[in-house]
Amino acid sequence: MSDVQLSIEQWSGLTAAEQAARLARPKQSRSEGLKNTVAEILQQVRQQGDEAVLQLTQRFDYPEAKSLTLNTEEKQQALQLLDSETKAAIDTAYGTIKRFHQAQQPSSTQVETAPGVICESRYAAINSVGLYIPGGTATLPSTALMLGIPAQLAGCPRKVLATPPARDGSIPPAIVYVAELCQIDEIILCGGAQAVAALAYGTDSIRAVDKIFGPGNAFVTEAKQQVSQDSSGVAIDMPAGPSELLVIADDSANAAFVAADLLSQAEHGADSQVLLLTPSAELAKEVEQQLIKQTALLSRADIIKQALANSRLLVTDSLADAIAISERYAPEHLSLQFDRARDYLPRLTTAGSIFLGHYTPESGGDYATGTNHVLPTYGYARNYSSLGLTDFYRRYTIQEATQQGLSGLAAAISRLAEIEGLDAHKRAVTVRLEGLE
Repeated sequence: MSDVQLSIEQWSGLTAAEQAARLARPKQSRSEGLKNTVAEILQQVRQQGDEAVLQLTQRFDYPEAKSLTLNTEEKQQALQLLDSETKAAIDTAYGTIKRFHQAQQPSSTQVETAPGVICESRYAAINSVGLYIPGGTATLPSTALMLGIPAQLAGCPRKVLATPPARDGSIPPAIVYVAELCQIDEIILCGGAQAVAALAYGTDSIRAVDKIFGPGNAFVTEAKQQVSQDSSGVAIDMPAGPSELLVIADDSANAAFVAADLLSQAEHGADSQVLLLTPSAELAKEVEQQLIKQTALLSRADIIKQALANSRLLVTDSLADAIAISERYAPEHLSLQFDRARDYLPRLTTAGSIFLGHYTPESGGDYATGTNHVLPTYGYARNYSSLGLTDFYRRYTIQEATQQGLSGLAAAISRLAEIEGLDAHKRAVTVRLEGLE
């Protein structure tokens, strides 16, 4: 396994430029070519609707595609193919994820901000949501659960799941089963930028949605960004890049556990990135050997080797230094594999999701601990949050003033309107006061 590219470096021995380079993510492909190709697909779907989506589906996914929706008979056929073991695993994950997200129900507030003035904050479920589930080399019922459960709990009136069909036109029975559990109204059989376009703009057979959720490849990510910035009015969940994991560990860690976690993220894709920060040079060497040993046992070894070329094993002077570096990097996933890890949580807030202790594998969060695995990547954990129930709601405000309430605020409102030169704003207050005289 000499083709596994790894190196151990002492962080304090690197220059500032070298340190920045070690924390740099794999370069994202937002070339002009990609942008233009996606823009052309969006325009094609906007103009030609179903015809364009079908043509693109035939080209990229299922050559014999005739319909964009999965009908009731096809759903039942798919469900009959689902084995009991898979069904039980999905049921377990559905229960834990639902319990965690159910506890996130938002509550309305009402405050009397001044005598006779009441202000309220209320929540309403987003009316129509599009849930994108990638296809390709992996079946992802876990992502369907992560998107479908909060949409269900929020009570979104319309839930649409989009996923590309396989070359034979089928979609995984596990995805169909999750859709049934989450009471998803429609399953549309298309993927890529064309699916995002159909969800954003609508076609004859697919009504447009208000917000699009879910991960995808470079084309899906680019399409989500473009539709969120044009006149469609559709919103998206968050910007996203390749998967990433940062592990902080010390001599108390098990090197095999650390390596297994790093590899669990590296296998997502060649552009994934994993990092180890440790004050123990000995642990770093043991993890390096475990990475080489365990990679040889894995089915996606070729992908892992490419991801490891983007990855780092960094020895720090102390645990405190490792924590500071992690906060700077802002990882999607952060694993703390050292004793009394919980004590350090107040100093570690800039991450999408944190995994505490030696027996909390990152893959647990991917599937069944209950937290959501749709997370900000590429450093966006600095200013974006992990997906949660409130992402499927809109928050809006209400205010009500009595005559007394308006009179009490009239001087302040009028003066501020004068300062801003907005006479009509002031007049909207004074005309009411004149009516009281």
